[in-house]
This record gives sequence, C-alpha cells and structure tokens, in this order.
Amino acid sequence: MPPQLIFLVHLVLGYLACLLCFCVYALPKLKLMSRFEAQRVIATVHSFRFFGLVFILPGVVGPNLPAGFATLAAFGDFATGLLAILALLTVRVRPLFGLFVVAFNLVGTADLLVDYYHAIRLGLPALAGQFGATYVIPIIYVPMLMITHLVAFYFMKENNNA
Repeated sequence: MPPQLIFLVHLVLGYLACLLCFCVYALPKLKLMSRFEAQRVIATVHSFRFFGLVFILPGVVGPNLPAGFATLAAFGDFATGLLAILALLTVRVRPLFGLFVVAFNLVGTADLLVDYYHAIRLGLPALAGQFGATYVIPIIYVPMLMITHLVAFYFMKENNNA
C-alpha cells in the first residue's frame, strides 16, 4: 500500500476515533458545565500546543520534512498555545479571558487549515515517514484539536444566542 494511502487511512480513522471518543466521554461532561468552565477545559487542552515546535527540532523529524510545512506548523501551534495559556492566566478577568478564547480558537483553526493546505500542496502524505516520532500529531492530536475548536465555536455561538 502506498504511504499516502496509509497516511490518508490513518488520518480519516484518527478523526473518526477522536470524534467517537470525544462524543462519548468529553462532550457530555462539557455540556454539563457552564460555558465558561467548558471553554477553560478546551483552553487547557490547547495550552499544550507549544509542543508543535517539535516539527523544527532536528533529529525528531526526518530531514526531508518540507521546511515550508514544518516552520508554519511549528509557529502556528506555538502561537495558539501561547494564546491558550494567556486565556488560562486571565480566567479571573472574564472579558480578557473571552478575548483570548476567541483569539486562540481563530488562530488555532486557521493554523490547522493552513497546515492541511500546505501538506497537500507539498505532497506531504507521500512523505509521511518524515514525521518520524511526531507522526502521532497529525493522526491523533490534530483531529482532537480541530474537534475541540469546533465545539468551542459552537459554545461561543450558543452563548451569544442565550
């Protein structure tokens, strides 16, 4: 089986598994929380996105991972992680917390969409082995991140309609 097909199967099944897990275990608990507390949980998940800097750490990823992908992915994740951390640091100042929640969700979603675009444009699925130890990030971590971004936006919309 060609690497790009294996990568695609992994990606699709990663989204499916994350969605099933999220809907069964996390979403029911988030729905029971206040929207503020739910956004705080989602911010906590995204506060670990500083880990994306690993894409530019020599020796962790393969030498042929396209720099055009790795650099943007690394710094997009880093920016999102910092914004999520700022949200968590400002929980006692609700307007500021809300601003950072919107910011990390907008930046984070844009980062993931841009990363997908660059991955396709650069033929990354055929080079999936170049992810090395970071292979788990696009297959398991990114689907969870995208799902939580979508839920965060839904909760924001729900809050505005209340």
